[in-house]
Amino acid sequence: MQETWIQARLKQFENVCRQKGVPVTMQRRAILEAVLQRDDHPTAEHIYETVRQRIPQLSRTTVYRVLDALAELGLVRRLHHTGTARFDGNMIRHHHLVCTQCGTILDMEDEALDQLSLPDQGLQGFAIDDFSIYFTGTCPDCRKQKE
Repeated sequence: MQETWIQARLKQFENVCRQKGVPVTMQRRAILEAVLQRDDHPTAEHIYETVRQRIPQLSRTTVYRVLDALAELGLVRRLHHTGTARFDGNMIRHHHLVCTQCGTILDMEDEALDQLSLPDQGLQGFAIDDFSIYFTGTCPDCRKQKE
């Protein structure tokens, strides 16, 4: 199932690139595939280390640039829950659990959170397009280390 989902997302990538006039390059495809294969919300450095094994001449700058482009195209999300930007290939609305000890980010799906009504006041003219909620705390592994 994961492989089928990745193939569908790569096909979506090709379609979006064609629609936007963005070249479909081996580097872009490999970087997106590396993000899609992980569920640990990797950093650009994690993606660089992964893709560099397949494309040794790949530069860090290219990885950063491609990740930014993929985020702008709506193919990945850039998360800012920790000090370093992390990337998420899951574009379906979901939320995150963030460990304040080790920085682990886990997906959390909750229909009740998805249905939150947004306030009518206090938005200061801001038009909200989407939202995700993140909770901070301590993951099970870090809690075990404290015991």
